[in-house]
Parts: sequence; structure tokens; C-alpha cells
Amino acid sequence: MKQPIHLCVNVNHVATVRQSRQSTWPDPVHAALQAELAGADGIAMQLRRNRHHIQDHDVERFAQSCQTKLILQVEATDEMREIALRVMPRDVSLVPENREELGTEGGLDIVGNLSFMTEYVGSLQQAGIQTALFINPEEAQIEAAARVGAPVVELHTGRYSMAVSAAERTAELARIVSCCDYAFSLGLTVNAGHGLHYDNVQAIAEIESISELTIGHSLIARALYWGLPTAVSKMKRLMVEARHR
Repeated sequence: MKQPIHLCVNVNHVATVRQSRQSTWPDPVHAALQAELAGADGIAMQLRRNRHHIQDHDVERFAQSCQTKLILQVEATDEMREIALRVMPRDVSLVPENREELGTEGGLDIVGNLSFMTEYVGSLQQAGIQTALFINPEEAQIEAAARVGAPVVELHTGRYSMAVSAAERTAELARIVSCCDYAFSLGLTVNAGHGLHYDNVQAIAEIESISELTIGHSLIARALYWGLPTAVSKMKRLMVEARHR
């Protein structure tokens, strides 16, 4: 029997609209609750150093009201660890952060930071927070993630999503499939995300070793036309249909 595929909705871009006017709305917490009602299995919020979109109070409010799970996406810093240990989300996803980037452009380098990541992941795991590492689909990084004690990897699908030619897309998909299978063979839970949208998600959702996809920008953009509940339910349906082909 195939394992189910879950949808985690990233609501960062709801906060981006709010912050563009330094207003109180639209409220990403309200959007998150709507997404849950529409079938989302979890909500992702990325708290950046510069608080570009999500603010501390968003995380705190949603942690108290969520009906599914909160995945707090943060850089591996002392400040973010303190916040995670105070808020106690069910999941933390460690992501790289560049102050100049608009979104997460690549995965963590676990290979080059084994000692630091072992301590950091261990501190969150010991507190009961399931910790994921956002990494590029590379076997060396996957193996390193297992070595530092992370139970979950989230594979960066950006190169697949941004592929210009069919040949490039096919090659990137094959690489993702191979890396998913490798991670699964090591006993890791495998998630994926970045740049996925309504026209490319099905090929990724078909990969049986993937447990969860995190999708934000394309879903929130489509919600401008369809409404958020419809955008969420249609994405979830595409994923489930692909999984059960």
C-alpha cells in the first residue's frame, strides 16, 4: 500500500503583502486556518532574521491555534533556536538564509558543518521537536543529514522547477527520484519543495518515498484568482491523484 502524500502550505507570501504596507492584514494566521479547513496537512512559516514577511507574533499566534501542525522554517542560529524552544512547534525545518535573497535559493551544506549541525539538531530533537534539514538532492548531503541525527530531509526541487528544457527537467527529476530512494533507504523521512506549482507537482508527488510537499508561492498566487480554499483543495487533489496512479 502506498504511503499518503501530505500538503504543507507556506503562508509567507500572505505576510509579504501585509508587510508591504506595514498593515495588520491580510493576516497569515487567518490564511493558515483557512488552508487547514481546505485540506492542508500542515502550515509552514519562515521566520527570517530581517523579518521580511512572517513576524514573531504570527508564529506565536498560529502555534496556539493550529489544528494540524506548524513547520517553523528557520536558519540555524542561537536566536532562532531560542524562539523554537519557546514556541515549541511540532516541526522545525532548518534552511539556509542569505540576507539579500527574496526566497531560499539553495540547500544547507551539512557536509561542511557536521559538528555544528549535530549539536544544533540534537538540541531540538532532545526538546521533542522533529527537525528537518532543507538540502539539495545530493547523496553526500543526504548521508551527512543522517549522520547528524536529523530524522527528516526536505529536498530542494528548485532546479527541477526552473528547468527550461524537457531534457533538463527529466534529468533533474531522475536525480530527485534517486536521492529520495537513497534517503528512504537510510531510514529518513523524505519531504520536498521549492518552486512547485500546478503544472509540475504531479511528477514529484508520484515519487512514493516522498511523504510531504511544501508549496507556497504558486498556491498563494493562484488564490488571488480562485480563493485560498479552492487553491489548496485543487493542489491537494493533484497530489493525491498523482500518488495513486
